[in-house]
Amino acid sequence: MTLTKSKYYFEALDNYPYSLPDCLEALNYALSYDPEDADSLCLMGRIYSEMLTDYEKAKIYFEEAMQCNVGNLNTLPHYIKCLLDNEDLDEAEKLINYALKLKGIDKVRILIQKSLLFEIRWEYKKALEPLKEAKKYSYDQDVIDFLKSRRKIVINKIVKPKKRGKK
Repeated sequence: MTLTKSKYYFEALDNYPYSLPDCLEALNYALSYDPEDADSLCLMGRIYSEMLTDYEKAKIYFEEAMQCNVGNLNTLPHYIKCLLDNEDLDEAEKLINYALKLKGIDKVRILIQKSLLFEIRWEYKKALEPLKEAKKYSYDQDVIDFLKSRRKIVINKIVKPKKRGKK
């Protein structure tokens, strides 16, 4: 990572998402210095996914970032979120399974996404399992509280059989 490129990448990151024009200008400079910088490509993917909801264009940037650096830990959570938002569930599942094998990945975040995947598929009982596993990797009370609230949401979605009244 050259000093010039990193300067522009960090400037772009600093401006995201509050000043998209400044972010894009710096990001374009960063990519002009190094068109294969996975972090810059990932940020461009985030802009298309999170701000413009152009998931297909975002996927192109995320895929390119993965090709440039398959082990980049920054790309995977954002790419998975894009795939879930675009309802590319089979692709998301494959990427989640791959991400969970990487050393240093934020397992809690990936497991939350795995739970969301099951929730989107209406597999609510399966959605509880990754939340339980994520708790093992949680070392922060805020994260544990978030996992508890997610668990309550999923449990409330489980259809319970209606009780018949007495005749």
